[in-house]
Amino acid sequence: MISKRQKMVLKAIVEEYVKTAEPVGSKILTVRPEFQLDVSPATIRNDMMTLEEEGLILKTHSSSGRVPSEAGYRLYVKEMLADENEHKKVKFPMIDEIFERDLISREQAIKESMSLVTDLTNYASIVMGSSGYNAKIKKLQFVSLYDRYAVILMITDKGNVESKKIIVPEDISIKDIEKVINFLNEILEDCPVSSIDDVVREKLTSNNFNNYIEYYDELISVFVKTFSEMAKDRYFLSGQGKILQQPEFQNASKVSELINAIEKKEIFKAINLKESGISVKIGSENQINVMKDCTVITVPYEVSDGEYGAIAVFGPTRMEYQKIIPLLEYIAKNIKKVI
Repeated sequence: MISKRQKMVLKAIVEEYVKTAEPVGSKILTVRPEFQLDVSPATIRNDMMTLEEEGLILKTHSSSGRVPSEAGYRLYVKEMLADENEHKKVKFPMIDEIFERDLISREQAIKESMSLVTDLTNYASIVMGSSGYNAKIKKLQFVSLYDRYAVILMITDKGNVESKKIIVPEDISIKDIEKVINFLNEILEDCPVSSIDDVVREKLTSNNFNNYIEYYDELISVFVKTFSEMAKDRYFLSGQGKILQQPEFQNASKVSELINAIEKKEIFKAINLKESGISVKIGSENQINVMKDCTVITVPYEVSDGEYGAIAVFGPTRMEYQKIIPLLEYIAKNIKKVI
C-alpha cells in the first residue's frame, strides 16, 4: 500500500511522461508547481524508490529517470476513475456542436465526434455498431436469379435482412443447394450467429443428419462462412495513420505488425461489446501480441433496448488518460440524445 503523497508522485510521473515521452527525474517533479509536491527532492527520491519497489515505475537504462509500468498506469487509471464526479463537470463544446446540429443522424454524429477525438489526440478511434454476432437466425432463403447467379438471404431476430449475391459453381445443382438451405433452416432457427459453426458440426454427427456430411466440404462450410461474413460487426476506424507517428511505433517491424493487425481487423478483438461501463485495457491485457505496448479504452453506448455498440480509442500505453476517458464518456452520454 502506498501513501497519498506517493500516489501524487505516481500521478505526476505518469502525466509528465505522457507529455514528453522522456524518463522522469525527481528534480522536475519538485520544480513544477502544477504537481503540488511541496517536499524536498530527497523525499521525492525516497517516494520514487518505494514506487519502484512496488512495481509501479521502472528505471530506464538510458538515464536516472523513471517511467510508469503497466501496473503504474492501472493504478493511475483506477484512481482517476474513482474521482468520477470530476468527470461529470467537464464540458466539450466542440462535441456539443456536433450532437446539437439539426437533422444529424446518430451514426454521423458518432463518426464526426470520433474523428474529432482522433484530431485532438493523434490516437486511432473506433466505432462499433451493435454486433451482428449477438443476433439469432430466424430464416435462411436461397433465391435463384439468372444463369448461375443467386442470392442468399438471412433474416435475424433483430429484424435485419442480410443478403449476399453468389455465383453457383457449374458442378453443383440448384436442387442440392436448396436441400442444404432447407437443412440449415431446420437446425439453425434461433441459433446465435456466433454459434453457427458449432451447431452445424454437432448436428452433422447425429444419426438424423449424417447423410448431409457429404455436402459439408462443398456447400455447408461455404454457407457457414458466408452467414458469419454477412453478420459481421459494422465499424468505423479513423486515425490509424496518426498512431504510427507516436515515438513507440517508430520501429519498422513494429509498424508492420500493427498495420497488419489493423488490416486484418484483429484490433477489434480488444473491444468487447458485452462489457458494461468503461473498459481500459493496458498492454498485456489486450488479446493480441502486437498491442502489448498499446492501451484500448472502450465505452459502450445503447443502440436500442438491450442492444449496444461501443466507441473506443487505442494508442500507446503512454496515453493521455486524463483527457481521453472524460471525452469518451461525454460522447457516449450525448449519443443517447440523438434519435
